[in-house]
Amino acid sequence: MWTIKKGYNSISKSFRLPEELVNKIDTLAFKNNLSLNQLVIQCLEYAVENLDNDGEKDKDEK
Repeated sequence: MWTIKKGYNSISKSFRLPEELVNKIDTLAFKNNLSLNQLVIQCLEYAVENLDNDGEKDKDEK
C-alpha cells in the first residue's frame, strides 16, 4: 500500500486530463483517504520508476 510522503519542495503546474480519468483517480483517492494531489504524485513516481526504457535503447543505438 502507499505511504504518504511529506516535506518535499514543490512547484505548481497545470495539466488537462480526460474527465473520466479524473473521476477514477478522484474516487481512488477518496477510498484510500489520500488527497488527489498525493495520489497523482505517487502514480507519476511509480510510472517514472517503472518505465520500460527499451525504446530509449533503440534510439541511442542509431
